[in-house]
Amino acid sequence: MFRFATPYALLLIILIPLVAAYRRRHPAPALGHSGVDPVGDLPPSAGLWVHRLLPLLFYLVLLLLITALARPQYGIERATVSETGINIILAVDLSESMAALDFKQEGRIVNRLEAVKRVVNDFIARRHGDRIGLVVFGSQAYTQLPLTRDYQTIAAMLDRLEIGAAGRATAVGDAIGISIKRLADIESRTHIIILLTDGRSNSGELMPQTAADIARQKEIKIYTIGVGGEGRAPFLVDDPIFGQRYVYQNVDLDEETLVQIADATGGAYFRAQDTAALEKIYATIDALEKSEAKVARFAEHNELYRYLLVPALALLALWIVLKNTRYLDIP
Repeated sequence: MFRFATPYALLLIILIPLVAAYRRRHPAPALGHSGVDPVGDLPPSAGLWVHRLLPLLFYLVLLLLITALARPQYGIERATVSETGINIILAVDLSESMAALDFKQEGRIVNRLEAVKRVVNDFIARRHGDRIGLVVFGSQAYTQLPLTRDYQTIAAMLDRLEIGAAGRATAVGDAIGISIKRLADIESRTHIIILLTDGRSNSGELMPQTAADIARQKEIKIYTIGVGGEGRAPFLVDDPIFGQRYVYQNVDLDEETLVQIADATGGAYFRAQDTAALEKIYATIDALEKSEAKVARFAEHNELYRYLLVPALALLALWIVLKNTRYLDIP
């Protein structure tokens, strides 16, 4: 894509015919070149030809300088950048209970974390212009990825999450606290936390209700998602005697606390007992928290003025030398 960065400078080209008209009306006689050919009908010499071309050289220099002043550029539009959006922290439970095999995905049984990964990836793919960060928690909570618009990196980091990587227990309050800190890093008109867990808060330093109060004061909305069915859930365990086998264990989901967190911050609580319900929940949040992103296009352009300025200066120097030596004008 070719363009002039300062196209109004091209209006100066009108000066060239004005200068030419003025020079024709007020010619300056040159020493040794009175306008009469001293050798009659003989062909003009090379020196006389150069003398006749000097005005054209002067006008060419003017044209090159004016065009360089207009800053010609060549470049290709490269990307679009969203200027506005909302900040979203995904807080994902990695406690051992997320290994429960009570979800189905494309006809096969998967654990809760695997189901969550796919649904969250779909959710991320539908967002445009939003900054998304990732906080994981178990016995401790920590930032897996700060707020970013690099959705490919988010998806890659999400795919690497492993059950038990943050400890065996569940620190819901600490997860909310870390999420609040990450949202404070970058200003936005809307901050939300999507907290996904399948257990009861039994670890950490910050109580879930206290964390929710802090979020409310900072106008951060929290959507809480309780994962898994009711009662006992199957787990695949390695038995030193019988090898791998399935055992059923009770999963203690504290829905009351999750409801309180959501209500305190103006969010909502959802219960996901299967993959379809989980997909519907994220679709609902996606619709509730749509952002209107203003898109600004930008391009990188290479400056071309130097390719005009350098020859213009070289020709100007040549013109000055010729006009002050062999072709010196005598008033």
